[in-house]
Amino acid sequence: MTAPLALRLVEDRKRVDGCLEALWQARPSVEPRLEAAMRYAVLGGGKRLRPVLVYAAGRALGATDAELDAPAVAIELIHAYSLAHDDLPAMDDDDLRRGQPTLHKAFDEATAILAGDALQALAFEVLAGTRHARLAALVATLASAAGRQGMVAGQALDLAAVGGQPDVAALAHMHRHKTGALISAALRLGGVIAVAEDDPRLAALAAYGDAIGLAFQIHDDVLDVIGDTQVLGKTSGADAARDKPTYPSLLGLDGARAKADGLLDDALAALVPLGERGTVLAELARYMIERDH
Repeated sequence: MTAPLALRLVEDRKRVDGCLEALWQARPSVEPRLEAAMRYAVLGGGKRLRPVLVYAAGRALGATDAELDAPAVAIELIHAYSLAHDDLPAMDDDDLRRGQPTLHKAFDEATAILAGDALQALAFEVLAGTRHARLAALVATLASAAGRQGMVAGQALDLAAVGGQPDVAALAHMHRHKTGALISAALRLGGVIAVAEDDPRLAALAAYGDAIGLAFQIHDDVLDVIGDTQVLGKTSGADAARDKPTYPSLLGLDGARAKADGLLDDALAALVPLGERGTVLAELARYMIERDH
C-alpha cells in the first residue's frame, strides 16, 4: 500500500467513525441495552472499506466529503447489521468478530437480532435525511443491494451451498450477491451523489465494482486458509470447518490467487474512462487483494 493511500484510509476511517459516533449523540436512548448492542456492532472497529469506496467514487466524480457522509454512514450500518446476523448460531455461528466476541456472544441472540434490525432501519433513516435531489436513486440502490436481489439473497445462497459441490460459476453468483452487492452499491452511492444517473462514468464504476467485489471475496477465502486468527480478528479455517465451498477448495490456493489477479486487471481496465481521477480507486483495488486481514 502506498503512503498516500494509507493516510487516506486513516483519514476516511476517522471521518466515518466520527459520523457514526454522532448518531448516538444526536438521538436519545429509548432502550439502553439495545442502544449498547447497536454501538457495539458499529463502533467496534473494522476496515470501513465500503464507506471508503463511497468517498473514493464520489470524489472521483466531483462530490464533496460533506455530501458523501450520509451514504458512507448508511452503507456501513447495513454492513454492521449483516455481520451481526451472519454471526448468529442459525447462520455462520461465529464467536469472534474484529478480535472481539460476536454480538450475540457479548449480549444474547435476541438482542443481536433486534440490534441488526434497528441498524438496517437506521441506515435508511440516515440516507433519507439527506433530502438529496436523487434521493430515490440512493434509496433504491441501497435497498436493492441489501435485500432480496443482493446481500440477503447471497446469504441464502451461501446457506444452501453448505455441504454441496457448486461449480465456480455458481460460487461467483453467490459471492456477487453476498459480498459484491454492497461493494458495488458503495461505488454507485458515491457516484449518484455527484452525477446524474445516465452519466456514463457510473457504468465504469459498476464494472469496477463487479470485478473488485468478487476479487475481494476470493482474497477473503484465501485468508481464511492462510491467515492467522489474531491478525484476521475472526476464526481462521472456519469455512473448511463448516464444509463451505470456497475458491481455494475449488481452484486451489494458486488458482484462487490467479483468479483474483485477473479480476484486478478487469477492475483497473474499467477505470480507464475516469483517467487520473480513478487513481485512488485503482490503489484501493490493489489493496483489497493484498491485505492481510
